[in-house]
Amino acid sequence: MAAWRSWAALRLCATVVLLDMVVCKGFVEDLDESFKENRNDDIWLVDFYAPWCGHCKKLEPIWNEVGLEMKSIGSPVKVGKMDATSYSSIASEFGVRGYPTIKLLKGDLAYNYRGPRTKDDIIEFAHRVSGALIRPLPSQQMFEHMQKRHRVFFVYIGGESPLKEKYIDAASELIVYTYFFSASEEVVPEYVTLKEMPAVLVFKDETYFVYDEYEDGDLSSWINRERFQNYLAMDGFLLYELGDTGKLVALAVIDEKNTSVEHARLKSIIQEVARDYRDLFHRDFQFGHMDGNDYINTLLMDELTVPTVVVLNTSNQQYFLLDRQIKNVEDMVQFINNILDGTVEAQGGDSILQRLKRIVFDAKSTIVSIFKSSPLMGCFLFGLPLGVISIMCYGIYTADTDGGYIEERYEVSKSENENQEQIEESKEQQEPSSAGSVVPTVQEPKDVLEKKKD
Repeated sequence: MAAWRSWAALRLCATVVLLDMVVCKGFVEDLDESFKENRNDDIWLVDFYAPWCGHCKKLEPIWNEVGLEMKSIGSPVKVGKMDATSYSSIASEFGVRGYPTIKLLKGDLAYNYRGPRTKDDIIEFAHRVSGALIRPLPSQQMFEHMQKRHRVFFVYIGGESPLKEKYIDAASELIVYTYFFSASEEVVPEYVTLKEMPAVLVFKDETYFVYDEYEDGDLSSWINRERFQNYLAMDGFLLYELGDTGKLVALAVIDEKNTSVEHARLKSIIQEVARDYRDLFHRDFQFGHMDGNDYINTLLMDELTVPTVVVLNTSNQQYFLLDRQIKNVEDMVQFINNILDGTVEAQGGDSILQRLKRIVFDAKSTIVSIFKSSPLMGCFLFGLPLGVISIMCYGIYTADTDGGYIEERYEVSKSENENQEQIEESKEQQEPSSAGSVVPTVQEPKDVLEKKKD
């Protein structure tokens, strides 16, 4: 009886899961060639996928949850998916180069999603891009609400001006990453001090920074640099994104599962420098920590000891390592100042020699990882081509040997034929002369003659 109840419970759970999957899929539309003509009627969040793509299959349940969530909150954004291999012409028109590709389509504009493939991040992207390019903040209450809701956001303060036009241009380019607002001077919190108007500010890390055209240069570049919090838990995706900012990345490479004092100490040193020296270093440095050294090892093409501190220049693959252990915050600040004044030599880079070294390193890493994960697959992938090449080489070698033997036999037979022809010619020359002469009689043996006498 108990076994039957367990079996019935399992069947009920499986049925519920299947129903949830069916319900979620019902809010994601399968798009075809008609989408090209009808897309301008609505705002669309589209996943361009390939049926054979492993990453696309991993995204599918998350995408179904996105469709369900967007429908349940009454979002005007419709969620769909398109097989880019079946409708390749449409996919190419939207600039699809890989799978999966997520785009938000609003009118004639198409915005690429480049963030983490999680439900919350994708939904936030859809809300941010589908709404107004620059959202007004009419009151202090709304301003405070935005501060609680968003970790990083930008605000233009003032009236019409050339700076506002630049702000609008920057927002149209970078809305895929962050939020843009506008407000009057009365709405800004009292702790904000502005030397001149109009102004552009970024609010993050419980403080704010004011854009200075003389010190910070182009507005779009400044926004792209400042759209990250000052201290972050890093991963490979974030490091790739930080490559566009031009900032150096100071990292504590630790093992978060390790509870030893040294791991926590290095992490706290980086956090303290990021907090207490923010005004001094925030224009040039991004701070954070990374769990594990696997990704860093691929960048450095070396085995990095954990825990340690490394400073990366992700724009040109250079890095800086200290030749001694960092004991306190003062050591870290001195290390950063030495990097800025050029007394610490940069390692790595993207020179031709380094590129060749990276090709060899990547090939070696790929082969090792294949053999570690699946030795049989590694033997098949590399043993089969080597076997085919060996057979081909053997065939070429033996073919050359047989050819030489046949050629030698041909030469021998040719010389024999020439000798035979010479003999026949000499016989033909001797026949006329021997016709007029008397053929000498052959003398018979003596015993034969005696028998004839008898």
